[in-house]
Amino acid sequence: MGLVNKNENNRAYFVFGFMLLICFGIFAKMSIIQFKEGEKWRSKADSLTIKDESIPANRGNIYSADGSLLATSIPKYNIYFDPFAPTDVNFEKNVKPLSDSLARFLNKKTSGQYESDFRKARSNKKRYLHIATKLSYTDYMRIKSFPMFNLGKNKGGIIVDQVNVREYPMGMIANRTIGYERVNKDGTIGRKGIEAAFTEELTGKEGRRKVQKMAKRLWKPISDENEIDPKDGYDIITTIDVYIQDIAHHALLKALEDFGAHHGSVVVMETETGHIKAISNLGLTPNGSYSETINYAVVERQDPGSTFKLASYLALLDDNKVDTATIFDTHNGLVMFSGRRVRDSNNRGYGKISFARGFEVSSNTVVTQAVNEAYKDNPIKFIEKMESFGFNKTLGIDLKGEPASYIPAPGDRNWSKIALPWMSYGYGISVTPLQILTLYNAVANNGVMVRPQFVKEIRDVNNSIKKIETEVLNPQIVRPQVVREMQDILKNVMAKKGGTGHRLYSTDFSMAGKTGTAQMNYGNRDGGIYHASSFVGYFPADQPKYSCIVVIHRPTKKSYYGGDVAGPVFKRLAQKIYTDVPSMKEIKNIDKVLPEIEKKYNKYFETVKTVGDIMPNVIGLSSMDAIAILENLGLKVKTNGFGKVKSQSVVSGQKINNKQTIILELS
Repeated sequence: MGLVNKNENNRAYFVFGFMLLICFGIFAKMSIIQFKEGEKWRSKADSLTIKDESIPANRGNIYSADGSLLATSIPKYNIYFDPFAPTDVNFEKNVKPLSDSLARFLNKKTSGQYESDFRKARSNKKRYLHIATKLSYTDYMRIKSFPMFNLGKNKGGIIVDQVNVREYPMGMIANRTIGYERVNKDGTIGRKGIEAAFTEELTGKEGRRKVQKMAKRLWKPISDENEIDPKDGYDIITTIDVYIQDIAHHALLKALEDFGAHHGSVVVMETETGHIKAISNLGLTPNGSYSETINYAVVERQDPGSTFKLASYLALLDDNKVDTATIFDTHNGLVMFSGRRVRDSNNRGYGKISFARGFEVSSNTVVTQAVNEAYKDNPIKFIEKMESFGFNKTLGIDLKGEPASYIPAPGDRNWSKIALPWMSYGYGISVTPLQILTLYNAVANNGVMVRPQFVKEIRDVNNSIKKIETEVLNPQIVRPQVVREMQDILKNVMAKKGGTGHRLYSTDFSMAGKTGTAQMNYGNRDGGIYHASSFVGYFPADQPKYSCIVVIHRPTKKSYYGGDVAGPVFKRLAQKIYTDVPSMKEIKNIDKVLPEIEKKYNKYFETVKTVGDIMPNVIGLSSMDAIAILENLGLKVKTNGFGKVKSQSVVSGQKINNKQTIILELS
């Protein structure tokens, strides 16, 4: 019996000793980990639960020349809740008031549903509960003041993730030029226009902050302070004038709709500086509306047609091949080159006319005969002249994607016996609208060709980083005498009877320009021939301030001639801009009351007389008049759109109170 007890004691001592050795081993290992390898393992643990996260910088703003905001980054706030962070006391005290506040503010769940979700998440130790997405700063500050959330991140469990969203206050106006940024399917960001051309300046520098892992793929900031604060990008000041841009956009849109056209573009350039004051590109969408889809003015190469005759005339006059009085026979409107016909739009021709008159009536027979006779033995001289005008290369503008213009030369696969006369009136070549406009602008600018410019300054808040000066491409494209002769001819296109632009002539303001009607095959299966209608020129004719080109493709209704389709857009622009300039003329009959003005005043006065708590009828009034009336009644007003009021959220005759917000839909 004693032997058995002794053996059992030995086994117990053995087990105890073995366990003691294990404990010593564990203690030794813990000591090594704690003191010798501690830093290594703590770093590894931190790398799994804590990491550095980049904080995107705010992209710089894009402004118009007059300071209007064209593009900006708006901070938006995503809100999450860590229901495990508050103490039991704080959680029980605030969970019901927080649920009530969220239910009223977000209007997505009932208070009971919010409270149930919070309690369930707390019991399951779920630490990243989504509350709201992309709140404005005002809404973020409001939700931050709710019970529980007002205790902060550590005590109240509120988690805030700030993101920046790019917004464009002007909407689709000049969208393809100002540009945009979109998230592609692969997660990358695609940019166009100025957004792309100046992305380095706009981007800024990223910041850094520490974040802690909360759950699978979910991280939250450790502190409200950043390791490195982000530095915002620079602001870009464009040359765009919002007033002129608005006129150009709507004038082009009206023409496209009236003539059932496929697409079109308008560019307005300041003559002396080359500043692009307006650029609009509208194309037909599948739903029948028009939208900015392609920057046609910059990227679309085409046969320009008769507007290219300016280049031919400048070359002939500058090389002394003809003068403005040289007489040409239009041969009843038909001449032949290597068996191919060239016709005038007037099938009977114009008889024998001067070289200058040939431009005014846009005679194809005159310009083709003149160029062919002058350069047929040395066509390369004509090509070199075209290259001195900036063709066969790009303009080197700020925006990406501009193609080089194309003028064929002997030896090219497109060169033939008819290439020279054909290019003289704008066929067999490829030129963008902006490249054509640059040549006309040089004539308006007394022979000085300047580069078209979309951006004039880069700024850091109120500090100028870089001013982009006007760049001269060619200080004198032709002799000054030739420039003056062409200026007179371009005026006569409008002013003289029979000129292709005479129907656009106005005694109130002067214009100079050239019509164009180009035939082209758009690759349709039916082989149909379509037209591109254009007008390019400048105004005022005597002291040019702006040059402008209008190109409208595939008009299908009423007419397809440049003077009928594109010309009125040019005139509307000139007219609107003129009326914006103060006049020094004496105003007669200033006290005379016009019936139309009297009628509008009486209608406004009748509406204004509405007082008390009855909603007036403001439909048909301008937005400014409607807002004035409603705000004088103590109401808050929100508007959607531009123009006149087409509907109001509260029907006229209903009772109102001064706390109401009235929404006006504008035409």
